[in-house]
Amino acid sequence: MTSHQLNGQRSYLQPIRIGVIGVGNMGQHHTRVLSLMKDVEFVGIADVNVERGLDTASKYRVHFFEDYQEMLPHVDAVCVAVPTRLHHDVGMNCLQNNVHTLIEKPIAASIAEAESLVNAAADANCILQVGHIERFNPAFLELTKILKTEELLAIEAHRMSPYSQRANDVSVVLDLMIHDIDLLLELVGSEVVKLSASGSRASGSGYLDYVTATLGFSSGIVATLTASKVTHRKIRSIAAHCKNSLTEADFLNNEILIHRQTTADWSADYGQVLYRQDGLIEKVYTSNIEPLHAELEHFIHCVRGGDQPSVGGEQALKALKLASLIEEMALDSNGWNALEAASEYQNVTLALGASI
Repeated sequence: MTSHQLNGQRSYLQPIRIGVIGVGNMGQHHTRVLSLMKDVEFVGIADVNVERGLDTASKYRVHFFEDYQEMLPHVDAVCVAVPTRLHHDVGMNCLQNNVHTLIEKPIAASIAEAESLVNAAADANCILQVGHIERFNPAFLELTKILKTEELLAIEAHRMSPYSQRANDVSVVLDLMIHDIDLLLELVGSEVVKLSASGSRASGSGYLDYVTATLGFSSGIVATLTASKVTHRKIRSIAAHCKNSLTEADFLNNEILIHRQTTADWSADYGQVLYRQDGLIEKVYTSNIEPLHAELEHFIHCVRGGDQPSVGGEQALKALKLASLIEEMALDSNGWNALEAASEYQNVTLALGASI
């Protein structure tokens, strides 16, 4: 029996030993939630910033490792919340040491690095989960239930934020839009056959700060995604246009509204046609569970051997491939139409993955 299999048996009998690598903005949230979970043994944190690491470790009464590799022999699983450019190196070290790994989104800085991580997880027989946290948002979970009984026609997603120094090493596509790319692929479930995108730079980072992408799917569904790092109000929303309804999901306020038409009357008054339309708005109540708590519970459950992650390496790789293509399109402002360019379609479809 391998050490990994022994480790797996141990996890059924004892709490999962877990650590956090990187305690910047997102790593602090992982640390806070893990410190409250009862079915884990929170071993410690690691960060290259010694002062920040020591302060965080002291606050949560866990061990501090200046070098994350020193923590790996003492844990069954880790949450990796380092800058995107480091995802591959840190993730590979964890997986090669038979440590189950949750990596923040995007899975890696490049498609090649993401594929390397997916292969490493398979070779090590380890869980690789990627932090597409909106999959665990109660509003999205309710939205998926609603759309199962609706005929979906189109989707609009808006993800806007004011500018900050956080995640300024990647474009708005890889920082924000990739969330909605992942949700879109999950909701539609068919191949992308048309794509156009445009964007602009508003900061001095050199990366795209505002991008809009329009996608057409083989099922006939169309989608528009807009993401911004330079909007003076935070917005996180998806609108699903269906044959018999409009469903609006607000991820910030954890609210869903369903708009339905009830009556439509026409009448004539002295030769003038009068029109009246009445509508009904349904408010859907959702749970108040914190998405990160649900995501980490799911990760721990998968580590225990219950299921494969809902957003594993393969799903995150598909989202990254499409995000990379959108970023490329936005930079050169060229559209792509699979129906008009069969050879190009074949190349791009292969790049994206057949299930997109």
